[in-house]
Amino acid sequence: MSNPPFSTADLGRLVGYSTQQVRDLERLGVLPAAERAANGYRRFGEPHLVAIQAYRALAAAVGPVEARRLMPALLPAPVDEAAELVDDLHASIARERANVRAARSGLDVVLAETEAPFDDRDAMTVGELAQALGVRASALRHWEQEGLVHPDRTRPSRARRYDARAIAEARIVAALRAGGYGIPAIARVLGDLHVGGLTAPARDLLDERLDGLTRRSIRLLEASAQLHRLLEDRRDHRANDPADERAHAAATAAAAPSPTP
Repeated sequence: MSNPPFSTADLGRLVGYSTQQVRDLERLGVLPAAERAANGYRRFGEPHLVAIQAYRALAAAVGPVEARRLMPALLPAPVDEAAELVDDLHASIARERANVRAARSGLDVVLAETEAPFDDRDAMTVGELAQALGVRASALRHWEQEGLVHPDRTRPSRARRYDARAIAEARIVAALRAGGYGIPAIARVLGDLHVGGLTAPARDLLDERLDGLTRRSIRLLEASAQLHRLLEDRRDHRANDPADERAHAAATAAAAPSPTP
């Protein structure tokens, strides 16, 4: 079936969702509320099909949790605000890609410099290393507790002293954390590093992250086409339905904060 009205099962089949998934998406505000037939069954129209296709594409790009958060905000928002929300998604991926690329470059520097001779006078305190990495000293202590970084604490003062190995560990952790990786993945990389030396796993992780971001960007472009349809349909509907536009304006005014006396 390809022509509205659609039953719940019909709409689900068109996008590969179960009837329960369709009901859940309507309940969460991802879809506009369905009309009810005389027998009480839901009746979905073309706007619902456009909305659920937009949601499916958006979920593929940013994940279902984020898509379920965004769609209820996109549906009632003015077209310019909805377009701004979509722009923010593109900007978010661009920022994440820039962070991963910076982490990748930083990692290359770490791996290159680790081969250079180390002067013990270049050892660092926790505060000095934290400042050099642009992280909090508490982050370095946490990484130590997690077994990722191993400062020397054999001196009588028991103060942390970061030698060449500990500095390299901390810089690799900082680079991978900036690339969005969690402690377990970083621990595996450092484990490989300690067994086999400075090899490729850390680079591979960041390269995989960049590949994943590229795939997300492409999916978001696909989602943008579906969201464009959704916004165009809504704009046309409002242009042809002054009552709907007045209702939206009234709702916006009601939601605005009252002026302070």
